[in-house]
Amino acid sequence: MTLKLTDLPEVSFAEVDAEQILADIVAEYENAYFEQTGTRKRLYPGDPIRIFLYTRALREIQLRTVIDDTGKQNLLKYARGENLVNLGAFTKTEPAEPTAASTVMYLELSEAQPFDIVIPAGTRVSPGEDLQFSNRENLSVPAGQTSLTYLVYCEELGEVGNGFLAGQINQLSDPLPYVATVENIDESKGGFIESEDSYRERIHEAPEGFSVAGPSGAYEHLAKKFMPSILHVKAVSPSPGVVDMRFILQSGEIPTESVINEVSNHLNERDRRPLTDQFSAAAPELIEYDVDVTYYLRSTDIESLVKTRENVDNSVDEFITWQRSRIGRDVNPSELIAKMVRSGAKRVEVRLPEHIEIDNLSLAVVNVKTVEYGGIEDD
Repeated sequence: MTLKLTDLPEVSFAEVDAEQILADIVAEYENAYFEQTGTRKRLYPGDPIRIFLYTRALREIQLRTVIDDTGKQNLLKYARGENLVNLGAFTKTEPAEPTAASTVMYLELSEAQPFDIVIPAGTRVSPGEDLQFSNRENLSVPAGQTSLTYLVYCEELGEVGNGFLAGQINQLSDPLPYVATVENIDESKGGFIESEDSYRERIHEAPEGFSVAGPSGAYEHLAKKFMPSILHVKAVSPSPGVVDMRFILQSGEIPTESVINEVSNHLNERDRRPLTDQFSAAAPELIEYDVDVTYYLRSTDIESLVKTRENVDNSVDEFITWQRSRIGRDVNPSELIAKMVRSGAKRVEVRLPEHIEIDNLSLAVVNVKTVEYGGIEDD
């Protein structure tokens, strides 16, 4: 079983506790003074020499902090930025290129024309905000036809373009003749900028992929290496020689059929899949649950009531995201209570969800969310 990065012990390459360093420098001066003069001298607060030593101690603290951080940058658990990229080079694990969200647009003409209607590359459509989507290739509606479906990409990289539902991207920013309507016909997805934590985890898992797939960890690593926007992946063998892999994307997003096919085709290549394996990939089975809770705050929270309520309400959403961030994660009401209490709730009554066991091929997703504020209680 692969050791998780979070299980590795904390290390330190230099003492960086400020109080301890200051105390050591003062004690060293007092001892040196006694050895030279035979007289005990105490440097009390306000003593000019003690103040001077404090200024030296501050520089010492800064130097030790740099030494400690420099040492940690050689370790995967702590490395960041270019140092992390250099550690990734040992296992040929490169940072993922940022991707833009995409969606399928449906364009309809006011009426059929006797000639092709050209849709130039870069023609922009918008959901009514500053955000723009555009096609990357020249397209056209053939003469005699009235509609066209085509792919557009967000002009900003990352998750900012994700989540626009069908029909929400419906404004043509660059007017075209004869075009009556445009709108997206599926949800925009696929925008992704890899975090350092995600990249660090891929580096840590890289040894799993030093050969073709075989162990579950190898399939999981190769899937993430091919598509770093995968948040969690689970590979199981329901019968000898059969591999069933389920995966989800960032924020618990369910992959589309096209994404599933891309991953499946990649892992089915002869140089990745063992000859005897029958491999298939799919989205996890969705198990729905409801959230129905009432929470109470302390009387001491009355002055910050609005902020505390906001924090507790947000913690419910954090639980929902946490719950759907791993395939096979049991629905755990204790985690919901813990998150709400950490966010400021004094007491939480959970009517739903109850504990639900989730199998290795399923994902728990919320159906109905009901969060009620019960009022103030004394401690």
